[in-house]
Amino acid sequence: MERGIDLVTTASVVLPGSTVGILGGGQLGRMLALAGRHMGYRFVVLDPTPDAPAAQVADRQIVAPFADREAARTLAAQADVITYEFEHLDANVVAELEARACVPQGSRLLRITQNRLMEKRALEASGIPVAPFREVASRADLERALDELGFPAVLKTATGGYDGKGQRVIRAREEAEPAYADLAGRGPLVLEAWVPFVKELSVVVARRPDGAMRPFPVAENVHASGILRTTIVPARVDEATARRATELACTAAERLNAVGLLAVEMFLTADGTLRVNELAPRPHNSGHFTMDACVTSQFEQHLRAICNLPLGDARLLTPVVMVNVLGAHLPRLLQRLPHLDGRVKVHLYGKAEARPMRKMGHVNIVADSVAEALAMARALDVWDVVDAGDVKPVSDA
Repeated sequence: MERGIDLVTTASVVLPGSTVGILGGGQLGRMLALAGRHMGYRFVVLDPTPDAPAAQVADRQIVAPFADREAARTLAAQADVITYEFEHLDANVVAELEARACVPQGSRLLRITQNRLMEKRALEASGIPVAPFREVASRADLERALDELGFPAVLKTATGGYDGKGQRVIRAREEAEPAYADLAGRGPLVLEAWVPFVKELSVVVARRPDGAMRPFPVAENVHASGILRTTIVPARVDEATARRATELACTAAERLNAVGLLAVEMFLTADGTLRVNELAPRPHNSGHFTMDACVTSQFEQHLRAICNLPLGDARLLTPVVMVNVLGAHLPRLLQRLPHLDGRVKVHLYGKAEARPMRKMGHVNIVADSVAEALAMARALDVWDVVDAGDVKPVSDA
């Protein structure tokens, strides 16, 4: 699916040989720079951690806090186009960069996706279904919201949460007080009704400044403890569901005027309803499968979009299962590395410290079928969670 005019003007294109500035030096920036190297781009990274994963493969690094305006101005002076690899930035700094540099993603969508309340309201205003939610500014607000939404429900911080952080499931009235006490003081809160989903899906869609769009195939995701563990492609859903998921993602990208990649995560319920859960205006963990299974990777596609090049073919070439390598998994994976099947593609991020729940890398397992790829993942005996059957339901958590 591609929408919009597929024409570019020479003046708007950022050609290979130019320098791409990346706000953030993590693994997404690393894989972005690796993809861009093949395309002929140079890279400068701004990140407070010396020798950050992205900096290891970039031309240079500006070591400074993300809120450092002088460092941001240095980045603007050294880069021909600027992108960001995660949302936990100072949107005011990004807005300042917009005024002095080429920042195709802009700061508006960044501000929206940094705040769950703003994000859900923007989606609702765009006609995109989300879980029922209420803003919570006090303990009394929480009680009223629970009366209206029922149990279970999920209390979340409006800002700052990721990988399951900043949220608590409330299954019964007596859990409300400790949940509120734990999260209060971290800024605005939002209570969301629990969606009794049967699958978690996502679609990563690329959009160029002129509105041309290309979505990647629908991915099926398995989370445990709030962290993505496995992505399965093609998703094990019917064609009608896959089509609706793709349409929702494209609608979100179009109505929110996204440029670059937009990852749209959603819940599928037993009756076939889809509700959008979260947005990410950048490359996304659930898009890593594209590196070994699609004509164009999500990282190359993001660069094509922000540099205003023609979007690449996003077709799936082979069934694939992506499994995240957390710190707890890394020693076992490294032990098995000399004996791995050639269809197991290992991507490690160059992080110095392997904490148990820290994302240290991922593997893409390509096979003739999803079932075969899942069986290969289990046979490696590296992961505690591969498929959804390995995850305890919320009522047992």
